[in-house]
Amino acid sequence: MEKTMNYKDIYTHWLTDKFFDEATRRELSALTDEKEIEDRFYRDLEFGTGGLRGIMGAGTNRMNKYTVGKVTVGLGNYLLDVYGSEACRNRGVVIGYDTRNNSEFFSCTAANVLSGMGIRVYLHSHASPTPQLSFSVKFWNALAGVVITASHNPKEYNGYKVYDEFGCQLVLWQAKQVISHVDAIADYHSINFTGNGSLISMVDVTDNFVMAVIQQSRCKDKGAKEGLKVVYTPLHGTGNIPVQKALRLDGFTHIDTVPEQAVPDGNFPTVVSPNPEDQRALEMGIAQAKCTDADIVLGTDPDCDRVGIAVKKKTGEYQLMTGNQVGALLMKFILANTDFGRYLHPAVVKTVVTSELGADIARKYGITVFSTLTGFKFIGEKITQFEQAKAEGNAGRDFDFLFGYEESYGYLAGIHARDKDAVVSSLLICEMAAVAKANGKTLLDGIDEIYREYGYYRDTLNSFTLKGKDGLEKIAAMMAELRSTSSPFEGTVSIIDYSEQVDAEPGFGTLPTSNVLKYVLEDGSWIAVRPSGTEPKIKIYYSIKAADKDVTEKKLKDAQNTICKKLGLD
Repeated sequence: MEKTMNYKDIYTHWLTDKFFDEATRRELSALTDEKEIEDRFYRDLEFGTGGLRGIMGAGTNRMNKYTVGKVTVGLGNYLLDVYGSEACRNRGVVIGYDTRNNSEFFSCTAANVLSGMGIRVYLHSHASPTPQLSFSVKFWNALAGVVITASHNPKEYNGYKVYDEFGCQLVLWQAKQVISHVDAIADYHSINFTGNGSLISMVDVTDNFVMAVIQQSRCKDKGAKEGLKVVYTPLHGTGNIPVQKALRLDGFTHIDTVPEQAVPDGNFPTVVSPNPEDQRALEMGIAQAKCTDADIVLGTDPDCDRVGIAVKKKTGEYQLMTGNQVGALLMKFILANTDFGRYLHPAVVKTVVTSELGADIARKYGITVFSTLTGFKFIGEKITQFEQAKAEGNAGRDFDFLFGYEESYGYLAGIHARDKDAVVSSLLICEMAAVAKANGKTLLDGIDEIYREYGYYRDTLNSFTLKGKDGLEKIAAMMAELRSTSSPFEGTVSIIDYSEQVDAEPGFGTLPTSNVLKYVLEDGSWIAVRPSGTEPKIKIYYSIKAADKDVTEKKLKDAQNTICKKLGLD
């Protein structure tokens, strides 16, 4: 019924129908801005390939009890159709959540809806990292997983991610099936929020998860680890307990947390944005590091799947490192400390908007490199494909996953999870830093050594937020304009449009289509443009390569000016 109404009719329906609770109706009755009402009700909050993510509040285009309930009914119907009622009752779904406002409430909402449908639920007993949810799905042999998180988004947001039975976030073909079940729900009245307590189990696998992380340790030098001084901040999120447990079990003894940011708080009161990609997020950690003379500062986002770092320079100041730089360092460290005799076909995986620097390092080691679409779920999917090929005896696809990463501060070593994991990343970053310090160096020296060997890379991201319905229309118009004209960059040798079929690696067919344009230049540099799948943003990625820093910086500024002028962006 609601799908045939305009936004004002749906608003009136929510305002007057007593199915919606009093707090919801009271919030809606207080609205006076017509644009605000339209934005809340002009569409259903889309359950897309990245799950559900949006601003919290009343309305069909907001994260609330009812939109979470509707998606959960759709997920439940999908699982019942695919696996049957017996498997759903026996194997069930694992649900985790982060420290955001309403995350625990939404997780309980989802648990009640699923259990009311006869589906077993393993509900995390406290806020925990997203990679721990991925680990938990396989630990409990569940059919699926759900995590309530909006990752590093501002405090107004929350979200809902779905994982398959391998602990990998749903990829395109899986998400489409769930979406069809969600879209089949005519209205909210069919949602039963009354749970079945006998099918809900409260669980905590933190220790099991940490022990799986420890298996990825590459440094056995006890003295080196004891000599490293670390400042760590979980940015009010879920990382505090598992990161500290992993580091201490691995032998690190000098770990100071930022006390104000160790407190879980969905308002994130001490930061502008709880995003380690934002240099301001580590300001308090750096200030504390200066007082304690720490060697390195680590900061993880609220659901602890991304980590950012700052490294002490010889001057005593601290320098932030990019995701591409840390990824290249981790690539070299992991490969230099891996016993390849254990692996028949070792492989690493990156995304198409990640620098080629790490891939260059891997290729020098003779390691196969795979490139996926943007989103760590595609890296997780590769791990699953590799494992299934091994089980089937498919010699053309039976690779051994060693490491995967993306430029946005997400890394994974090992197969304990199918998502980026800031716990294992923090462990390996500290091990790298400890080894470097024991040799009289820092990670900054390490990246300089890599540049001297492989060439200087300057990788950065410009992100432009265009909110609301008008913003989404402008972003669509920008992508259409780029596709209708020739490359704006001099020296372009190819334009890769991922909205069309693009070949993957031999034996793996084609990549799924995605709204991404990539301009490859004759000097090996590239620029990629893509709308965010989870936020009202258009993102422009730059990977500029040259012989030295000065030339690279000039080439970067020229590329930035060119594309911004083309799109009319400030």
